[in-house]
Amino acid sequence: MARILLGVSGGIAAYKALEFARLATLGGHGVRVLMSETASRFVGAASFEGIVGAPVLVSEFERDPMRGAFPGEEPPGHDPIGHLELAANCDAMLVAPATANTVAKLAAGAADSMLTTSFLACTAPRLLAPAMNDRMYADAATQANLATLRERGVEVIEPDEGRLASRGEYGRGRLPDPERLLARAEAALPAGERPWDGLRVLVTAGGTREPIDPVRFIGNRSSGRMGIALAAAAARRGAEVTLIAANVALPEPAGVRRIDVESAAQLAAAAEAEFPRTHLLLMAAAPADFRAATTATEKMARADGLELRLEPTEDILAALTATRAEGQTIVGFAAEHGGDGVDRAREKRQRKGADMIVLNDVSDPAIGFESSENAVTLIDAEGEVEVPIASKDAIAEAILDRSGQLRAKAGGPAG
Repeated sequence: MARILLGVSGGIAAYKALEFARLATLGGHGVRVLMSETASRFVGAASFEGIVGAPVLVSEFERDPMRGAFPGEEPPGHDPIGHLELAANCDAMLVAPATANTVAKLAAGAADSMLTTSFLACTAPRLLAPAMNDRMYADAATQANLATLRERGVEVIEPDEGRLASRGEYGRGRLPDPERLLARAEAALPAGERPWDGLRVLVTAGGTREPIDPVRFIGNRSSGRMGIALAAAAARRGAEVTLIAANVALPEPAGVRRIDVESAAQLAAAAEAEFPRTHLLLMAAAPADFRAATTATEKMARADGLELRLEPTEDILAALTATRAEGQTIVGFAAEHGGDGVDRAREKRQRKGADMIVLNDVSDPAIGFESSENAVTLIDAEGEVEVPIASKDAIAEAILDRSGQLRAKAGGPAG
């Protein structure tokens, strides 16, 4: 995998950098860590060293015991200049958190620490994740410094909005979650040759909302987490990914094209437009089965009562399979609530004409709509494969593995 150089400057969000290092290491990447002296006031170097299995460097005068190598590599036979060797060997460098002071130094080209000298010497993709108080982030000096870095090709990962470290304060300045930082770092890596290069994948996610009046709607509890995980996993494999998101509050993965929709009709129209150029469709969205036959143009008064006549929405999956071309693979999803869901999913696969149905039982609260975990049964023409409870990221990988096998058997371009 890749070699990621992580720079940690002295902000309260430095603890999130530990989780980034853990996730990147678990993902198979080699990680080296550089810390500013102030960063060590918030988190210890020993914590990073235990996670990544390599020494942490703070001073540019400090000798690197690994002589610029990354975990899993043989150190060179000579003893090179540390900040130059690490910068030359990395595939990407991420500074997270990047304080206002560090941002200013990097914009000015200052080279007064191991972190800043390595950043200046790095020719690989460079990413910066600012994290600070919202007033410091909004200040004209900080914004000018960030603009300067962007002009020089540095990718700035915008901070999140939320509660800040100072008691009672809320605003934009939070360091994004480590998962998002890793996705952005991976997206910036030189692609090289990946197994799904050239494959076009269409993913639908979330749940539709069918209006009753301008305020009320018929909907469901789908969060879109499974679809987001699928889009991220397909992008990591090198696919060109389009995500159709129905009322999804979650951010799209790095490198994924996003189309937002609300109703089943909008989802159907977007899917119909995107499907002809798609090699693999992952229909993870939960479209409403019914909508109001008539929609009020004004908010209906509670005192008048509410009587609804429902009509079925479009059968999006069946409509797409009816127009499929040679070489297209279609994966549908079925959320069942107890009972004999496998038989119903088998019947659904045949009725809809899908290559595979992914079944999950939402009656189990551990793997329900809002859960970060899932357990599924993959049903295709050859039988069923149970995937036990795991993170939705791991479930997504299992679904893509099986989808690739189905495409390979059908003579598709990805396997």
